[in-house]
Amino acid sequence: MKIISGKFKSRNIIINKKNKVRPTTNLMKKVLFEWLSKYIKKSKCLDCFCGSASLSIEAISRNAKCVTSLEKNFYLYKNILKNIKKLSIKNINVINVNALKWLNRYGKPYDIIFLDPPFNNNIINNIIILLKKNNWTKKNTIVYLENIKKKNIYIPKNWKNIKKKNIGQTIGKLYLVKN
Repeated sequence: MKIISGKFKSRNIIINKKNKVRPTTNLMKKVLFEWLSKYIKKSKCLDCFCGSASLSIEAISRNAKCVTSLEKNFYLYKNILKNIKKLSIKNINVINVNALKWLNRYGKPYDIIFLDPPFNNNIINNIIILLKKNNWTKKNTIVYLENIKKKNIYIPKNWKNIKKKNIGQTIGKLYLVKN
């Protein structure tokens, strides 16, 4: 998998194929970062289900200030550490943790949050509730949500959908937190 743009453009991210990870496709990633172009510079980002850390690394490549990347699978976590070491990235904090457990405490808000959970997992509604309840969002936080089209997902009333893209069975949406 290649980084699409920014200071690490065309560099490879190594993914161990035996770990069942479904990275955001290059097409969806290109769309997402076009959407984020006016928000990403110097932003503080949270990647809740980082998997390959493709979104985390792309954010840093495009001048995000820092990224906190959460991944519960130990083998994926170790692979991410190898990739960020290979790229000499210092401003990604990778944490080997279940996102639900990590978010179930009071936190400091992020500027951009990536929610790209496993498609067969119903955890996303609980994650969204915790983001709102425990201070992980603030006014003007941008939340990217990627999932399959037919899932019913709880969206707080103060999240305004500002962008939407369907690619195959996948839907990507960008939300702006209003307050």
